[in-house]
Amino acid sequence: MPQLTRFEFDGAYIQRLIAEDPETERHFSRYFGELLTLKLRSRLRSPAQIEDAKQETFARVLTSLKRKNGLATPASLGAFVNSVCNNVLFEFYRAGSRTTPLDDDVDPPDERRPDVVTSIAAGEERMKVRRALESLPEKERELLRWLFFEERDKDMICRELNIDRNYLRVLVHRAKARFREQFDADEKG
Repeated sequence: MPQLTRFEFDGAYIQRLIAEDPETERHFSRYFGELLTLKLRSRLRSPAQIEDAKQETFARVLTSLKRKNGLATPASLGAFVNSVCNNVLFEFYRAGSRTTPLDDDVDPPDERRPDVVTSIAAGEERMKVRRALESLPEKERELLRWLFFEERDKDMICRELNIDRNYLRVLVHRAKARFREQFDADEKG
């Protein structure tokens, strides 16, 4: 890219720009277009965004110049164009970073998986159950494990222990009562 020669802006140039002189407008857009392209190329993602930012900068500069006392010093036109471009860039960044939250029904929480607090509480509960079971006599612990964890058939348990269903009911009642005592004691202690 050929090196740009620095142009000295004066009051007459600004007046021609305000009056929409075609040759002055071409010079303005060519001169600052190359400078802005260099600046914006490293800051924006696409050629379309670069072109949009350049056009927005030009529009704002020309609108501001047409206002009464739009630019105090004609020699500062370059700095003015640069600061307007910076403002346009910041607006592009802000617009790109804005997000809109999704509705609650878009991605409802997975109720099959417990939340963290529930998981921690469940882990603590499991530890209490283990401690209560470990404190039981071995036969009661085995009986509760067969019934509630392995879900063995009660008739099978009766055959293995060589007892009838009524006595099994009594043994289960006693084991559950002792388990509750141990569980409650662990909770209080």
